[in-house]
Amino acid sequence: MKRRIGLKLLLVWCLLPLTSTMSADVRLAAIVGDNMMLQQQIRAPIWGWADPGETVTVTGSWGKNASATADNNGKWKVCLNTPSYGGPYTLTIKGKNEITIKNVMISEVWLCAGQSNMGWRLAATFDGREDSVSANYPNFRIFRSERSHNYEPQEDCIAEWTPCAPDTAATCSAVSFYFARKLHQELGIPLGIVLQPYAGTPIEGWMPKEIQIDDPRTRKIVEEMDAESAAYDQAAATKQFERALESWKQGVRKAKPRLRTPSNWGHQYPGNIFNGMIYPVRPYGIRGAIWYQGERNAKNVVQAANYVNQLPLLIDYYRSSWHKMSEGNVAGDFPFYFVQLPSWLPAQTAPVEADAAWAVSREMMRLVARFVPNTGIAVSIDTGDDILLHPKDKKPIGLRLAYLALKKTYSKDFVEYGPFYKSHRVEGDKIVLTFDSVGSGLMTGKEGPLNSFAIAGKDRNFVWADAVIERDSVVVSAKGIPAPVAVRYAWAMNPSHRNLLYNKEGIPASPFRTDDWPLFDAGNYVPEEQFKPKRTADYDPIPLKRPPMIQ
Repeated sequence: MKRRIGLKLLLVWCLLPLTSTMSADVRLAAIVGDNMMLQQQIRAPIWGWADPGETVTVTGSWGKNASATADNNGKWKVCLNTPSYGGPYTLTIKGKNEITIKNVMISEVWLCAGQSNMGWRLAATFDGREDSVSANYPNFRIFRSERSHNYEPQEDCIAEWTPCAPDTAATCSAVSFYFARKLHQELGIPLGIVLQPYAGTPIEGWMPKEIQIDDPRTRKIVEEMDAESAAYDQAAATKQFERALESWKQGVRKAKPRLRTPSNWGHQYPGNIFNGMIYPVRPYGIRGAIWYQGERNAKNVVQAANYVNQLPLLIDYYRSSWHKMSEGNVAGDFPFYFVQLPSWLPAQTAPVEADAAWAVSREMMRLVARFVPNTGIAVSIDTGDDILLHPKDKKPIGLRLAYLALKKTYSKDFVEYGPFYKSHRVEGDKIVLTFDSVGSGLMTGKEGPLNSFAIAGKDRNFVWADAVIERDSVVVSAKGIPAPVAVRYAWAMNPSHRNLLYNKEGIPASPFRTDDWPLFDAGNYVPEEQFKPKRTADYDPIPLKRPPMIQ
């Protein structure tokens, strides 16, 4: 339920730290509380508020303590040495008053952030009801904030640590649940997730405005929203709201109205999601992060192509600022794994869809995973839906993120990727493609020819290709293309109905291209209207068929 603006302002006031004119008890950040999970074997940041100049000491029942003095704004922070995983322990926080935090576990902790598909609840997915019923994992715990955005950084959030049980699992992010459960089971240690999703949000909202203002698109958004906000007429907006509210009360208007506020207050404004969702939990001790966002930044190919600039900027800022604010205790290159966009909209018919914004987005993410250190990509091309923007097939995505972490972060014996395009060479009228992460070998997703590849000569006219698996390579050719130059694979909004390439571990190959040809004509791209598919009243989606996965 959406709150009225007055309640929001009251809430923000209540979350402000204690000022120098007030004398009050020590208060803790929301993320410091009963059932909390602390990252193992680091000096874990713990913070809160007290009177300016007050000394606060934090003691862990495992025998370590640390002290700090509250600054002029009343904020204090300590970094407390944590042992290897285990518990339960207690934390004692002592200033003028004393607080005891119970049932603390030393664990692995991961940040989970993104837009609606990251937040999509477990109970609304294909396997979710069954998996939530059996979800009794007292040492797998969830900290999920309420959605918040703000024009200014917020010192705290509304959330609490909760052990994973059937009711909390059902409302947990499905992707995060499957990711964390897999780590919890495979590592055999406590696992905590700091879950911060916010639906309908662009990547611009998830990092400070100042660090991205040199991006032309961000600068344009800021300028336009600031200009609109400067012309905001509060009196006129209030009168409009009151008229709409009266119509709603009389039954003339179906939806309850909301008071229009300046656009630079909203959740689309650069930096505002960061201020409400990330700032309050940074620099809590984490091992790494998983990220599922991109739909909002792929409304057309021009916008999608810019993701290759935006995502590395966000990763670099999260890493460097977390490292700095944690006093070096969170690694400055912590692992950052992200989800490539799944299939969506009508099934692919053309060999290459030049206006497929999500294909461009997938390519940008593939490049980030290839070139930004300590990152990885969970391919979800086979988990999408022809109609639903929020597909119900979330389990493979969570598991594939877990495979990345198990292999790359924890050095376990897992294949972390599906086939990942490495290189190609031209041999006469054929192009031979080589791949990393072939696992136990290459295979097709279903019986029949591998019909998801397209090939082109120097005229750049792509046609459907004949593709054959030969050991760890794929050989691609086509009649009428005697001198091939380029190959593209699964280059469409929804290529999932084609026969896709997998490794024998059941993970699909990332869509890719071998060419570096321009991806779009900036003045001739498909408008947003393409991304508003009609719903069918009796539509009942079913999972796509795929090779069996390692569970």
